[in-house]
Amino acid sequence: MFRYFENLVDPFRGTDAGAPPSTLTAYLRSQVRPYRRLLPWMGLTGFLKAAVEVGLIFYAGRLVDLMTASGPEMFWAQHRVELMVVTLLVLFVRPAIIGLNHLFLDQTLGSNIQEQVRWQSHRHLLGQAPGFFQSDFSGRLTNRVMQMGKAVEESFYSGFEAIWFSLVYVASAIFLLSDIDWRLGLPLAVWVVVYILYVRRMVVRIADASEGWSDARSNVTGRVVDAYSNIETVKLFANGSREAAYALSAMRRLRLRAQRFRRLMTELGLGMNTLNGIMIVAVLGPAVWLWTAGVVSLGQVAAVSALTIRLNGMTGWIMFVATRLFENAGIIREGLRSVSQPHTVTDTAAARPIEVRQGEIRIEDLRHRYGRDEGGLAGVDLTIPAGQRVGLVGRSGAGKSTLVNLLLRFRDPEGGRILIDGQPVGAVTQDSLREKIGVVTQDPSLMNRSIRANLMYGNDHATEETMIAAARRAQAHDFILQLKDAKGRRGYDAHVGERGVTLSGGQRQRIAIARVILKDAPILILDEATSALDSEVEAAVMDVLDEAMRDRTVIAIAHRLSTIAHMDRIVVLDQGRVAEDGTHDALLRHGGLYAGFWTRQSGGFLQTDDPGEPTG
Repeated sequence: MFRYFENLVDPFRGTDAGAPPSTLTAYLRSQVRPYRRLLPWMGLTGFLKAAVEVGLIFYAGRLVDLMTASGPEMFWAQHRVELMVVTLLVLFVRPAIIGLNHLFLDQTLGSNIQEQVRWQSHRHLLGQAPGFFQSDFSGRLTNRVMQMGKAVEESFYSGFEAIWFSLVYVASAIFLLSDIDWRLGLPLAVWVVVYILYVRRMVVRIADASEGWSDARSNVTGRVVDAYSNIETVKLFANGSREAAYALSAMRRLRLRAQRFRRLMTELGLGMNTLNGIMIVAVLGPAVWLWTAGVVSLGQVAAVSALTIRLNGMTGWIMFVATRLFENAGIIREGLRSVSQPHTVTDTAAARPIEVRQGEIRIEDLRHRYGRDEGGLAGVDLTIPAGQRVGLVGRSGAGKSTLVNLLLRFRDPEGGRILIDGQPVGAVTQDSLREKIGVVTQDPSLMNRSIRANLMYGNDHATEETMIAAARRAQAHDFILQLKDAKGRRGYDAHVGERGVTLSGGQRQRIAIARVILKDAPILILDEATSALDSEVEAAVMDVLDEAMRDRTVIAIAHRLSTIAHMDRIVVLDQGRVAEDGTHDALLRHGGLYAGFWTRQSGGFLQTDDPGEPTG
């Protein structure tokens, strides 16, 4: 039975439909859409649940009148059938209604919508370009995704469990009190209006305070996670006290915003207790007066008393729920700042998977300055024939990384275009484009998973034998067999920690090279691919890379010019343009920029003339 209700909605169904709505109401409407055919059932069972509770209170009053009128001797004989029917209703019908209501709310709604929000948020963020994540704390983004799921689930659950129940309960109470005497129903109706106006005034202020509190909480999480993720840097520069102070400033701000929120909660509580006292006097006082006048019975006064005490208890619960609703509204609005951001790089409606038969790369008047007047690329024309190996050289800020990012379509160019085998990269799907390009970066990042999972990330269809062969070719197999993690897992099953921190730089680099070998893409980009290796291992890996580069189109970025001197061709970028283009020997004979770089090398590295120039 539980499984049936849990599976009425699949929270992970559907494909990415673009950025979620940026406004609170529209976003909540989009999240509840998969449950729309079930909402009437949730509403109906909630209505019956509240109506039954009010009915029980008023039947208790009727029971007092029946007992008073019949006396002990005749009570059972006169009302046996009615009492048996009510007993059956209490024992079977009432639990069935309440149980069905909870099955819909707990199993269908509660167990699904929280993970639905998190899944959709995470899936959308995964589609963002790398630059999106570079401008925010990963901890803050994570906190927003996780908090939003809980906030949306609580909002909908509380809406049905508390708000809808309370509305039906109060409406039923006003109706039944008015049926007894209009002078009992009217005070409660007036009190409800005043109560709603007061709560509305307070919760709007609470929602604003909640959004600020949530933002401060996310900021603290971001700063703390940033310190933990870079703990080695913190230790190396002996900056533990600075990081503590950095987090402390955010925590102080969080405390102030939390205090503001809690002050409003206290103010709300004091106001609610005052209103509750007014309700008790305004409803119960007229009931006693009407009894003394002979207008209402003792049982009806008892029912009014029970109802008033019940409402007095409920108002605190309603106050808490209403506050949580608006607090959650603030959390959701804060999360939408990240989750509702549209993707800056998207596939066109007509995008098709790229077909790479040869691997020719043609760059036509490529321009991208990141919206500035300098830096980036200022008009690059370049053709790399299929199978050619090209070394890319230039000072920091010359445009090397920009060119690679545009080729991988991490950004869309401000002007010009890139074509692979005649296909513009902007006209093909991003995933298919990147599947055809293998990349080894200067600082490879590994997942906090096993060595095997990290290697198979390059090709999840590869066999165990193919994976081990790739590791051997990258000179990684032997050290992998010696690995053991904190949980005792060994070899290819050993986990490498966050970003691969349990491995040395050279070990991470060799894992990355093995991964790209396993990927077997027709285009290969090497961005300082051997910079973390010692000379002996570098020589061995360079032999592997020479083999891996065979019959592939290669772009190799290097400051260590000796690693690219053997390339078929070397392109020198300067101030966003192609300054020189030729073989190593031809460029040395030319005596231009490249020859100057070669001459000024110290220890095999390119010296930057202008260290203040922006990278790119």
